[in-house]
Amino acid sequence: MKRKTQRKRVKHAERQYTVIFEPEAEGGYHAFCPALQGCHTQGETFEEAMGNIQEAVTAYCESLRKHGESLPEE
Repeated sequence: MKRKTQRKRVKHAERQYTVIFEPEAEGGYHAFCPALQGCHTQGETFEEAMGNIQEAVTAYCESLRKHGESLPEE
């Protein structure tokens, strides 16, 4: 069965961001958030990729706030 690209919403504080999950040819998933440039991760399973992207979105947003920048809108 071929795995399909999936879209999910990830919530951080008062914002929600769309995340794209792409199956990788070797197995696992590549996950990224288009609204947060450069926010990418991966996981061996969909669940691992989901957990990793939630952590990545949180770290990205915390870094923006630490540097006095506003959170992007989708």
